[in-house]
Amino acid sequence: MNTTEIIWLLTLALTIAAALLDWRSRRIPNWLTLPGMALGVAVHTYFKGWHGALFALEGAGLALILLVAPVLIRALGAGDWKLMGAVGAFMGPILVLFILFGSILVAGVMAVVQMMWTRRVVETFRNMIVLVRGFLSFGFKVHPLISLDNPQSLRLPYGVAVALATLICCCAAHWMA
Repeated sequence: MNTTEIIWLLTLALTIAAALLDWRSRRIPNWLTLPGMALGVAVHTYFKGWHGALFALEGAGLALILLVAPVLIRALGAGDWKLMGAVGAFMGPILVLFILFGSILVAGVMAVVQMMWTRRVVETFRNMIVLVRGFLSFGFKVHPLISLDNPQSLRLPYGVAVALATLICCCAAHWMA
């Protein structure tokens, strides 16, 4: 097994574990994400020295920076945010962008299915209009009714979307190699 295969295997193990936990509890715990991020940096440091550590830190940092705004307005959970940071530590700055984009697409499909399943399509579109008006008027601020803080709002297990996107990217990387 070469270095690339080891890194993909560890990343898939991390994201699948996060997906299972997120599916059951709608939470991704720190005991999984923070050691995952540290392991990503450690693995790259072991295999490539300081250049590997820098590569892992760039990936983690990029993911964390790109997703900080949705976390601050309570549209994305902190566990999801830290999971993407850990994925970035394993995958580096380029592949984490592909996985992030893929996870957003998968989460979008999941959201449409959930809206239709729960028959909340009209309510969801009304909420989107309220959010856009609020953002245009007041900037990016937490809306008290349309956020993760509202127990009535629909929640997606974003960890599942991340795991699926990681699996898709892994398959694509191996087919293209």
